[in-house]
Amino acid sequence: MKTIRYHIALLSWKMEALGAFWRDRKGTGAIEFAIIAPLLIMAYISSFEVSLGFSIARKVSRASSTVADILTQQSSVDKATLDGMKDVAKSIMAPYAMTKYTLKVTGIKMTAAGVGTVAWSRDQDGGTPYKAGSVATVPSDIPAASTFIVRSELVVPHQLLLFAPNLDKTLSPINLSKTYYFRQRVGTDIKCNDCGS
Repeated sequence: MKTIRYHIALLSWKMEALGAFWRDRKGTGAIEFAIIAPLLIMAYISSFEVSLGFSIARKVSRASSTVADILTQQSSVDKATLDGMKDVAKSIMAPYAMTKYTLKVTGIKMTAAGVGTVAWSRDQDGGTPYKAGSVATVPSDIPAASTFIVRSELVVPHQLLLFAPNLDKTLSPINLSKTYYFRQRVGTDIKCNDCGS
């Protein structure tokens, strides 16, 4: 009989403790924070990644347009001038590092609407990405014959700054690119004195 009363008292005490635990709301805030915090942190990091990506994309656009703009103000250029355009692009991209980027500047003599002939071209390594005399396709809204166009193509790879230890190794860089076509401002074309044919 004593053991039955003991078990009933023990069960009553456990039920009362369980009820008190159930009614206690002191830890609710901590539990809610533990559920919401990872979502808030992910949203914060994602918004940081997106804003950083847009900032770099704007810099890529500005660097590409500035390169074309500078070259179209010249009546003639040379290899040293064209090779110096990578320094212009790097200066505009600062403080963001430009590694493994591609910069191509091309002088195009327009022959018809949307079609031209490459007069000269140069890339970031001092190479010739487009052969002189080859046909270059440009947007059809660019005026036809008797105009000279400078095309600048800039591609900058952007690696996401994820704070996940192994996830960033599986994601390849995102290539942020911009191409600009600017018309010459002085004379009828822009000659490259030492680019050769």
